[in-house]
Amino acid sequence: MKEYQSLCHTKWDCKYHVVFIPKRRKKMIFGAIRKHLGETLRELAEQKECQIVEGHLMLDHVHICISIPPKHSVSYVVCDCCGSIKQDTLLR
Repeated sequence: MKEYQSLCHTKWDCKYHVVFIPKRRKKMIFGAIRKHLGETLRELAEQKECQIVEGHLMLDHVHICISIPPKHSVSYVVCDCCGSIKQDTLLR
């Protein structure tokens, strides 16, 4: 039986497959950035009350299966994560 999560008046199980692709698919996700990126994504998801179910870091893109509560829009969570990742990567 599935384990549903709950809010005040709802039970939910919303999972989304999200793919982050750098501009022009530059092969820039490797080495130290690769290790740091996984930790950063998990921290950002926790801040938005989300959970990363599964993720795969490729050389030129990132696949994430993320569980987002219905009170947050998918675009809100994804834009915040993507923007934070871009800023963090540029600072390194």
